[in-house]
Amino acid sequence: MVPTGPYGSWPSPIDAALAASLDGRPEYLGTVGEEIWWTAPRPAEGGRRTLVRRRTGPGGAVDEESLLPAPWNVRSRVVEYGGTPWAALPRPAGGPLVVFVHYADQRLYAYEPDVPGAAPRPLTPLSAVGGGLRWADPVLRPELGEVWCVLEEFTGPEPTDVRRVIAAVPLDGSAAGARRAVRELTDDRHRFTTGPRLSPDGARACWLVWDHPRMPWDGTELKVAEVGPEGELRQVRTVLGGPEESVAQADWAADGALLAVSDRGGWWNPYRVELTAPGGPGTPGGVGGKAVNLCPREEEFGGALWKTGLRWFAPLPGGTSQPGGSAGGLIAVLHGQGSSVLGVLDPETGDLVDAAGPWTSWCPTLATHGSRVYGVAASPRSGYEVVELDTRTGRARVVGARATDPVDPAYYPEPMSRTFSGPDDREIHAHVYPPHNPVRAAPADELPPYVVWAHGGPTDHVEPVLDLHIAYFTSRGIGVAEVNYGGSTGYGRAYRERLREQWGVVDVEDCAAVARALAAEGTADPARLAIRGGSAGGWTAAASLAATDVYACGTIKYPVLDLVGIADETHDLESQYLTGLAGPPQTLAVRCRERSPLARAEGIAVPFLLLQGLADAVCPPAQAERFLARMAGRGVPHAYLAFDGEGHGFRRAETMVRALQAELSLYLQVFGIERADLPVLPLATGPGPGG
Repeated sequence: MVPTGPYGSWPSPIDAALAASLDGRPEYLGTVGEEIWWTAPRPAEGGRRTLVRRRTGPGGAVDEESLLPAPWNVRSRVVEYGGTPWAALPRPAGGPLVVFVHYADQRLYAYEPDVPGAAPRPLTPLSAVGGGLRWADPVLRPELGEVWCVLEEFTGPEPTDVRRVIAAVPLDGSAAGARRAVRELTDDRHRFTTGPRLSPDGARACWLVWDHPRMPWDGTELKVAEVGPEGELRQVRTVLGGPEESVAQADWAADGALLAVSDRGGWWNPYRVELTAPGGPGTPGGVGGKAVNLCPREEEFGGALWKTGLRWFAPLPGGTSQPGGSAGGLIAVLHGQGSSVLGVLDPETGDLVDAAGPWTSWCPTLATHGSRVYGVAASPRSGYEVVELDTRTGRARVVGARATDPVDPAYYPEPMSRTFSGPDDREIHAHVYPPHNPVRAAPADELPPYVVWAHGGPTDHVEPVLDLHIAYFTSRGIGVAEVNYGGSTGYGRAYRERLREQWGVVDVEDCAAVARALAAEGTADPARLAIRGGSAGGWTAAASLAATDVYACGTIKYPVLDLVGIADETHDLESQYLTGLAGPPQTLAVRCRERSPLARAEGIAVPFLLLQGLADAVCPPAQAERFLARMAGRGVPHAYLAFDGEGHGFRRAETMVRALQAELSLYLQVFGIERADLPVLPLATGPGPGG
C-alpha cells in the first residue's frame, strides 16, 4: 500500500541541484569528416558552453571530448540570442581546423586541437564601441584563406546603433589587430542577415535578410548571388519571400538545387526554388525564382528564427538505397504540428518517411554525413541527446550526449497533450503534467495544486519532453500545465497571428482558460492555481495576476513589464517587435495603460516572486525595478531575487538552484503546504524590494 500525503509534501530524489546540473541541451550540431561535433552546456562551470567532439577510436571505442577547457565559452551574441558559433574543416594532415566565437570578448578564434601545444589564436579585433564586433554562422573558405560569416558591428552606445553584413575574415590572423583587413561581402542596407550557404560548386551563395519593424516570422527575403573569382558576391537578387512571407531557412541540394522553407501557404513547408537568370525574363526588379512546394501539408517544417543558423532541414549528400528514392536528392526534415519528428523527404515524389523512435521533440540543428542524419532530440522519458538516423536501414539510435537516468524514471511525469476551448471557442494547445510519485499518493478528497507555465517568445512553443524543472514540482505533488497560447509557433501562421496587436490579451485569456478548465473538470484545485513564466512568459504571468482572479500567486522571471519602456531599453532585434504584438508606435501609450503590468500594478493583490538577471540586455533590470517601485507600500507579499552576472535566461547552476527553491517555497507558503527540507523564502510586504 502506497503511503498517502498531501499534495506538495511528497519526498522526491529530484532536488534543485540535480535539475540545475542537467539543464540545457546540445546545440549547433555538425559533422567534421566522420566525426560529430556540438556545443554543450556546463552549468557547473559558470554556465559556459564547450565544444564537444565525438569520434570512434581503435577497436570501435567511442570518445566524447570537450575540446576547450574553462573559461572558453563557445557562444555568439549576434542579435543577442546568438547564432552558429563554430565551423570546422577536416584536413588530411594536422587534424581539423576549427573556428569559433568566444563569448567573453566575442572575437573569432582559430584552433587546431590535434596540434600539440596549440592554443586558440584570435582572428578578429577587439572593439570598444558599444557591444563591439560580434560574429556568427562561420563558413570556412580555405581556398581563399578566409572564413565567411555574419558581422554585427556596433557603431554607438545605444543597442540600436548597429549594422550587420556578411564579411570575410582572413584565416592568417591579419585582422586580429586591424578591422580594415575584414572584407565586407554585402552592404548594410538590410537590418538583419543570416550567414551565407554556398552551393556545392561554390558558384552561388544564398542567405536571408529582413528589416524593422518585421520579425523573421513575419517576413524575410531569400537572397542569391553569384560568387566571383576573387570571392566577391555579384548580381545579388531576391528570389523568394517578402513582407508577408517568412522564409525560415535556405540551403543547396547536392545537385545544386536551391531549397527553402516558406510559410507562403500558411504553414512552413519545404520548397524548391527554380532560379531564373539574373535580370532575365521573369525577374523584374532583380527578383527571380519559381517556388514549388515539395510536401504540401498543414504541418510546420520550420519555425521562428530566433537565432541565425538554425536548420530544420538538411540535404543528404549521397542519397540512400531506399527503394524508389531519388539518387542523391533526399532531404532530412523536421516536421509536425505542436511536436516534431524527423523524416526523410523524397522531393521528386513527395514521399516522407519518418524515423522510428520515442522522440517527441527535435531541435533545429540537423547535420548529415553520407547516408546518415544527425539531430538533437528528446522524449517524455529522456532529455535531449544526439541521435543518428541511418537512412539505408531506417535505424535510429542515440550516439552522443546520452541522457542517462539520474533517478528512478518512475518519478518522471507523463505529459498529456490536450486541446482546450477558449474565448470564442478558439482552440488552445497545452501539455499537462499531473503530479506523480511512485511512493506517495494523495488523500482521496484532495485536489492537487497546479502551476500554469507560459513560455517565452512569445513567438515560440513548447513540446512534451522530459524536463527536470517540471519533474521537480510534479514529483512533489504540484502539477504543471504548459500552454501554447495563441501566438505560439507550431500550429500554422493563422494560429501564430492570433497574438497580432493582442499581446497581454490573448495569451492571458488562453492561460486562464486552461487553468479554469483544469479546475472545472476536477483535475486541479481552483483555490491553488499559480502562473509562472520567463521573458515574454514573465509578461504573461504578471499581466495575468493584474487582469484576472484565477491565480493565488505567480513567479515572474526576467520579464517585460512596461511596453513603453521596453521599446527603448531592449536590444535591436526586438526593439520594434511591439509593432506586431501591441500595435503601431502611436497607440503604444494607450496599449501600455491597458495591458502593462507596470501600469496595472494596482490590480495585483496576490503574492509573487520576481527573478531577474542583472546583466540582462533583452529585458533589462530597470523593468523589474520600476515595477517594484509601483508595488511598494501596497502590502502585497513578494520577493525579488536579482542575480549578478546572469543575462536573459539563467545558466549558472547556483542561480537555478536558488531560483527553483525560491519558487517552490512561494507555492508552499501560499498553498498551505508544510515541508522541512527547503529554505523558506522571505516574503516582504513593506516598501523594500523583498527577498
